[in-house]
Amino acid sequence: MNASLQFDIEALTRYLTAHVPGFRGPMSVEKFAGGQSNPTFLLNAQSGRYVLRRQPPGTLLKSAHAVDREFRVLSALSRTPVPVARAYHLCEDRDVIGSLFYVMSYEDGRIFWNPALPEVPVEKRGDIFDALLGTMAALHDVDIDEAGLSDYGRPGNYFERQIDVWTKQYRAAQTDDLEAMESLIEWLPVHCPEETGKPSLVHGDFRIDNLIFMHDAPRVRAVLDWELSTLGNPLADIAYFCMCLRLPPGGHIAGLGGLDRRALGVPDEAAIVERYCELRGMSSIENWNFYLAFGFFRLAAIAQGVKKRALSGNASNEKARQVGEMAGALAKMGVDLI
Repeated sequence: MNASLQFDIEALTRYLTAHVPGFRGPMSVEKFAGGQSNPTFLLNAQSGRYVLRRQPPGTLLKSAHAVDREFRVLSALSRTPVPVARAYHLCEDRDVIGSLFYVMSYEDGRIFWNPALPEVPVEKRGDIFDALLGTMAALHDVDIDEAGLSDYGRPGNYFERQIDVWTKQYRAAQTDDLEAMESLIEWLPVHCPEETGKPSLVHGDFRIDNLIFMHDAPRVRAVLDWELSTLGNPLADIAYFCMCLRLPPGGHIAGLGGLDRRALGVPDEAAIVERYCELRGMSSIENWNFYLAFGFFRLAAIAQGVKKRALSGNASNEKARQVGEMAGALAKMGVDLI
């Protein structure tokens, strides 16, 4: 484990014993290999297994790593059909382990790191995708007023806000001049579709590896990694998911680019969009290339932030520099769409 991410396990054990009902030590701590932003740890305690998610140490970009927002949305979604881990406790006292953190339940299940689903029989792969899309549709159908999340995001055009936010985040983390990013920063604001309808809860990082599936059924047990969640246009999630599937199969985020989906037994992009529209009672999605291009732009900005943290020495993952180098290629894929 990166030395900057280590903390006093005995002090944490005492704190959790006092603040999490039923928690009993001693415990051991193991960092999960995944995750580029908020370091996540498995806590093996006498009372069971838990998951701790914390802000990384060091100087952080404004509004980034908001684990308190993650805790809030997990707590709210526990009262909805959207499957999530149980949120146990949010600690805002930085003296305990050096940064904000929260503790949630450990949800046992399957995580698919490769959307080609090599570990699943071909004839059952479509069921996995259908369960994923059903979960996404359920998320976007959450009544934000009933869930107590009506103030979870700012009003106004979601994409205009997001382009502004991620442009600022990119500038704050910029280390090189990327021509493709400059093109997207110029093109996207001019081509924002008008917002229609009430905003939905948007996950912001809806990839197959951010879902835990049941061991014995094609059903989602929990949706993970809510750091980028907010209120906005739900089409950002479905486009982001499809954008990730366009990535090459051998990258840090594995995609299906160039693969024969029919042979793999997984739906193509048109079928995914059609099924999503069916689940949400929509006829079609206009301006599809805009949503895809925005997805590449935002992921490129995120990758640049990872690179900046790697250079600063406070990245949460040892492969951060490799992830950061994706920024230019991702931006180029976005430009190819416009």
